Amino acid sequence: MQTMNLYDLIFHRIHELQEYSIKFRILAFFLSLFFISPPKFARRRTIIPTIKASDSAAPPQLDDLDHRILAQLQRDASLNNLELADQVHASPATCLRRVRRLIESGVIERQVAIVSPGALGAHLSAIVEITLDAQNAERLAGFEGLVASEAAITQCYRVSPGPDFVLMVVVADMPGYHALAHRLFTAQAHVRNVRSFFAIHRSKFETQVPLRARQA
Repeated sequence: MQTMNLYDLIFHRIHELQEYSIKFRILAFFLSLFFISPPKFARRRTIIPTIKASDSAAPPQLDDLDHRILAQLQRDASLNNLELADQVHASPATCLRRVRRLIESGVIERQVAIVSPGALGAHLSAIVEITLDAQNAERLAGFEGLVASEAAITQCYRVSPGPDFVLMVVVADMPGYHALAHRLFTAQAHVRNVRSFFAIHRSKFETQVPLRARQA
């Protein structure tokens, strides 16, 4: 009887030790969540490769089909893909792929409608030369930022030698130009000198870029 009690006692102690071991493992697990640093793989940084200028894609080499597509789109960008493919003598799939490549590579910047300024009441065009009071980078960039939000200024070029900028301006009339000049061409905008040339007749206006110039 005493022998059986001894066995029972040993079995009971072993059972207690197993329970303590399980509790200890559970406690250790929860402690690891709060006090132990995460595994090494969780601390690894995601490395995003930087693209150097030399690694960027070069402008695509344009072949004769590309030139035919560009020539046609510069004349009429409203053609659908089937009409364009027929005009340039290519399959619709090839034409669509080429146009997408020209857009993605930046050869085609935008496809827009060209409207008549006179039809919208903008009857006065002016070419304006602007000279600033200083030619540092901050002054030049500041003036470009000023004219960027002005719809009446359709084009802005930094030039050299001579003035700092040449602007293409389209307004309704002379009072409209004076309002623009008083708003933008002031000392507050660091403008020192303004020369304006007003168009009395436009004999040519063209948006097409000479295509063969890229092959020079």
